[in-house]
Amino acid sequence: MSSPIISIAIVDDHTLFRSGLANLLEEFDEVKVLFEAVNGIDLQSKIVNYPEVQLILMDINMPVMDGFLATKWVKQNFPKVNVLALSMQEDEKAIIGMLRAGAGGYMLKESTPTDLLESIKGIISKGFYVNDLVSGRLLVALKEGDSKPPFTARELTFLQYCSTELTYKEIADLMNVSPRTVDNYRESLFAKLNIKSRTGLVVYGIKNKLVTI
Repeated sequence: MSSPIISIAIVDDHTLFRSGLANLLEEFDEVKVLFEAVNGIDLQSKIVNYPEVQLILMDINMPVMDGFLATKWVKQNFPKVNVLALSMQEDEKAIIGMLRAGAGGYMLKESTPTDLLESIKGIISKGFYVNDLVSGRLLVALKEGDSKPPFTARELTFLQYCSTELTYKEIADLMNVSPRTVDNYRESLFAKLNIKSRTGLVVYGIKNKLVTI
């Protein structure tokens, strides 16, 4: 018994990449590309004609309306449609921004077609796709619609600095905040993760691939 065909759309302002990706995906029996769009505004005008679309491959950086705004719009108006972010590089801030906007995961544009197919299947079956950069715990919390993400962007930045040899005062200087504010980041993470030491934070960050060594 064959699996149902997954209906997708591709939103990217680079015509060659978008068309090439569509052609590659058409090689797979499991997916069908319903339409292509060049940015968020173009997507808005086209998606209304394709109520059966299940997943959108969404570029992050686009003119007129970028991936962040387009993803928010999709999740507000078509909450059942999944979004998979496409990124040129592992830009954690941009990727986390896409996840907060409602994307279920991300893939690098240099990924193989087979890996992309697996991520598409993963989002359709689970609602999210866990990858090397973002922890499953973060994705699950975002997917469940928490009004507040488990970590703020500043807390994630602080967690990154914790894995270095910098003192808390030096971290505060780099983040342009007071030592007291850095103490607040630390105590907040301790409480959220039930961890009591800086070493514990670093181990958690590495284990969940939130920090790089």
